[in-house]
Amino acid sequence: MTPTARPFRSVLYIPASKPRALDKARALPVDAIIFDLEDAVAPEEKTVSRDVLAEALAAGGYGPRFRIVRVNGADTEWGAGDLEAAAAMAPDAVLLPKVDGPETVAAAAARLPGGVAIWAMMETPAGILNAAAIARAPRMGGFVMGTNDLAKELGSRDRADRLPLMSALQTCLLAARAAGIPCIDGVYNAFKDDEGLRGQCAQGRDLGMDGKTLIHPAQVGIANDVFAPSEAEADLARRQIEAWEAAKAQGQGVAVLDGRIVENLHVDTARRTLAKLDAIAALEG
Repeated sequence: MTPTARPFRSVLYIPASKPRALDKARALPVDAIIFDLEDAVAPEEKTVSRDVLAEALAAGGYGPRFRIVRVNGADTEWGAGDLEAAAAMAPDAVLLPKVDGPETVAAAAARLPGGVAIWAMMETPAGILNAAAIARAPRMGGFVMGTNDLAKELGSRDRADRLPLMSALQTCLLAARAAGIPCIDGVYNAFKDDEGLRGQCAQGRDLGMDGKTLIHPAQVGIANDVFAPSEAEADLARRQIEAWEAAKAQGQGVAVLDGRIVENLHVDTARRTLAKLDAIAALEG
């Protein structure tokens, strides 16, 4: 299958316990928000954060942004209560942490309304090895790479090229594409390092990731820029379609553009590029 047309260029984590941050998120140019009940919330605030988030989502104002609620794991004292609270909030999706296998997804699906998709944090060795099965689990809507937790579990070193994580990133991306769901790249921790962020976004985009999870609003602009088709890519897409249609009208199965062969597969990619641009324009409009 192919990358999803719905934009997920920028997916920003927002602590569910912070009313000011929840309010500010309404005006941020992000494609999706992860309202976090898990890592971003201190243990003593876990329970009250549900009420804070429920009030914010009930008030609305998030427009077309895709609303994801990340809950605590089922093996924690807050997991069951989080799922119950999230079900009442009616978000677009519920994000499960540390998903090791499809049975975790199935258990959550049994407790959530049918209209709520389930997303999986891919951040454990078992989860990576079971990525294909997780991607095809009931109501699975998307993968989010938890690269910090995964690096911790692997005992790998932090490298700019992310070589120690590359096998896991590509495994999850393959599983997501086979199931037709989005795969969102992990966070970049140095939120003041614009050059480093841009480089890692470009790497994720080159791999085929749909977008980047972010930890600070200052990172949004770069992610939106890198994960959107460039003007050059859009121009090439339009010219490829024109060249191929002209060749087809002459009874030819391939075209030549700028000294390169253009086949049907290139046209499919070109059309997806233009569809992504249209979807971005609709979202931002």
